[in-house]
Amino acid sequence: MMRCAECKGKGLCGLPRCPIVSRFHAQAASMATPSTSYQGSSPSVFIGSFGYPDVRGGPLLINDSDNPPDWIRQNLGMEDIVGIRARTLRGSASLSAVAEGLQEIALSTVPLDVDVAFERPVSFSLSFDGTVAPIGMTGSVKTMDVIGSARVERVVDRITSDTDLGATEACVALKDSAVDVYQISKLMTAGLLGRRRKFVPTRWAITAVDDTLSVNLKREIARFPSLEEILFFSGEIYGNRIACILVPGDWKYEMIEIWGKHTLWGGDEDVIVQDREGMTKKGYSPITGAYYSARLAVCEYLKHIQRCARVIVVRSISNEYWAPLGTWVIREATRKAMAQPPLPFPTLDTAVARTVTVIGSGAWVAHSTLIPELRTQRTLFQF
Repeated sequence: MMRCAECKGKGLCGLPRCPIVSRFHAQAASMATPSTSYQGSSPSVFIGSFGYPDVRGGPLLINDSDNPPDWIRQNLGMEDIVGIRARTLRGSASLSAVAEGLQEIALSTVPLDVDVAFERPVSFSLSFDGTVAPIGMTGSVKTMDVIGSARVERVVDRITSDTDLGATEACVALKDSAVDVYQISKLMTAGLLGRRRKFVPTRWAITAVDDTLSVNLKREIARFPSLEEILFFSGEIYGNRIACILVPGDWKYEMIEIWGKHTLWGGDEDVIVQDREGMTKKGYSPITGAYYSARLAVCEYLKHIQRCARVIVVRSISNEYWAPLGTWVIREATRKAMAQPPLPFPTLDTAVARTVTVIGSGAWVAHSTLIPELRTQRTLFQF
């Protein structure tokens, strides 16, 4: 139902337990091993949002990667990723007690070894909201020691040391220096960017970085010449199918999200959510973090080819996507789509028809407000 697509496991329906969360519990609970200590690798950090600004945070503890592109390169399936995330332990402590250690972990390009003691045995406590990759276990940190020193890239050291540089400028400078979006999000959540530095809840940092980088990119894109033909792209990861139409013209962006019947956030009928923008965006998208993740991937492509375009992204989610893995899936699925050789089309309608074929449904077309506009408006290149 629409409520599920909006809620994404936050408990807005009032049920004792979200039925979708229950499925993840059934898959992952058996992997939890009670323990009062951890000695091993910490590839990342996690800052919660509950009770903001008085939040808690800690290291992510897993002798495995916390970097989604690594999972894709290793050709891991959803079961494999759920297994990794079910074994991942999220430490929780007052930030004042662990701040220095968390920042060392975030700065390092390689996972640091840590020695953590917990106040009581760790417990299975699923943490996910559709933006962050799920985490299976949590433990209240009693003490934490970071073993060894962080290995920090020169550009990361330079930018994080510059306290006169605003957070936006820092994010853009890191991106321009080929630091990936996952590392930038980690630095932001650990309070290492900007003039007034503070820890940022992880799920906020992920979307903020996607938004910040793509807003900067679309300003650059607006100065490029228009695309000269209509192009179509498609790609899929874990049951998330992305179709993208690029149309010549000034920057406009629309995303339509389709949750099929009986899918993760769907019900007895398809759920379709739409949002769009021009050069500015008003308010937070009802599509939530996926909107900004897909926009970043498209902007990266347009920057690469140095062209401006009007963009329609359609995301269709099948029941293959049985557990919420985070908005990185949408970012990487869209990047995968944009990395494929594009198909040129002579008209918008033929490109839309191709999208209907790839998505497997035409129900989304009626939800688009950009397609009717493009059919009726003539742009300068047409004169």
